[in-house]
Amino acid sequence: MQDSAPKASTDLAPVLDEGRWSGYLKFTVLLSSLAVVFDGADLQLLSLAIPALMKEWSLLRTDFAPLVAIGMVGMMIGGAGAGMAGDRFGRKSALILSMVVFALSTLAMAWVHGIATLKVLRFFAGIGLGGAIPNAATLASEYVPRRHRPFAVTLAIVCVPLGGMLAALVAGWVLPAHGWRTLFFLGGAVPLGFAAVLLWLMPESPRFLIQQPARWPQLALMLRRMGREIPAGTVFFDSREQAKLTSPLTALFSPEFRRDTMALWLAFVSALLAVYLCFNWLPSLLSEAGLNGSNGLLAFNLGGVVGAIVGALLITRLGSRRVMLGLAFIAVVVTAVFASFPITKETPPLSIWTLLILSGAMINAMQVTLYALAVYVYPVGMRATGVGSAASFGRIGGVLSSYAGAWAIQAGGSACFFVLIAIMLTVSGLAIALVRRHVPVLARIP
Repeated sequence: MQDSAPKASTDLAPVLDEGRWSGYLKFTVLLSSLAVVFDGADLQLLSLAIPALMKEWSLLRTDFAPLVAIGMVGMMIGGAGAGMAGDRFGRKSALILSMVVFALSTLAMAWVHGIATLKVLRFFAGIGLGGAIPNAATLASEYVPRRHRPFAVTLAIVCVPLGGMLAALVAGWVLPAHGWRTLFFLGGAVPLGFAAVLLWLMPESPRFLIQQPARWPQLALMLRRMGREIPAGTVFFDSREQAKLTSPLTALFSPEFRRDTMALWLAFVSALLAVYLCFNWLPSLLSEAGLNGSNGLLAFNLGGVVGAIVGALLITRLGSRRVMLGLAFIAVVVTAVFASFPITKETPPLSIWTLLILSGAMINAMQVTLYALAVYVYPVGMRATGVGSAASFGRIGGVLSSYAGAWAIQAGGSACFFVLIAIMLTVSGLAIALVRRHVPVLARIP
């Protein structure tokens, strides 16, 4: 009886961490980024439709606060649940399921006739919207070499404001000509079709596959597409990443990660409160002042896309601590200046649009790069859970924004609104300063 030949073994760490960012890997990041584009678009469809709904249903702005809040509650549940599902069942599966949930829920909104039904559907849409982003961020981070990870993650998450820009552009055309029902129909049908594309084209995370020996043939196929020669029956191991944890959720509060987890959660909740104050209430604030609310949200998101990309590039060169604290400081200054400007027809439009772009750049850059920081803080066995939990806890800020925005505008107009944003950005900056594991210069991720 002859001994069987020894099987080849491959260390995944140098292949992924030090390898080339090939065209195939860039394509996978593009797919996860496009998923976030649709997430960001659906996220902001409701705020764009609120002025039309107020008019058609004869409701006040404050009547929509519970509707916005229930969506944020759904996002809290979705972020935590889909994060844990991503670590257990795969990032790809959790991402696609999240997309299907928010797409079907948004599609159904096109046929509602009252705010009660809209609340139920927005809750389920929120579950899907909250679950998509952390898994897309985790996928983007695990597809690319370590030196490119902060940029890849930011490129994926920056697609939230990019999706908001797309939603604002589409709403500017659809709402006057076809109404809000068509807007929700498109917001559901298009991402539902793209989810089918992802099911066909998107590979699973290689760092998830290595933890599933039964799926090593899929991992080998992916590595061959990256240009690596992988013999049949290869045994894989990862010398750098931590093995899968028994309880990723419990590990978040182990002595090693407790401080960073709590600081990240505080940073997320305050930053997301600031972001969602703008997403949810800027269109109606500008519309009541006689300005174009869709164009205002477009300007805010345009600034966000540019600011987040520049922030990611700076993190790669300067490290995350200095860059993110600098973004927080500038964001506070810009929103404080914005608070001194009256939002009226008489205010020079150039001043308003310039401040919208600047505030969008700083606020979104600060919030988006939090995902790159969270991806760095947690190892592979708890990464989706860590990112998802931070994003989920951050949705508390979104829930609070639903009521705080309406209250601030009612109490003190745009000045009170932007002062509240500046306070939240200050809190977020202080929390970022407390995080111990910041991305170092050149993104030398262990």
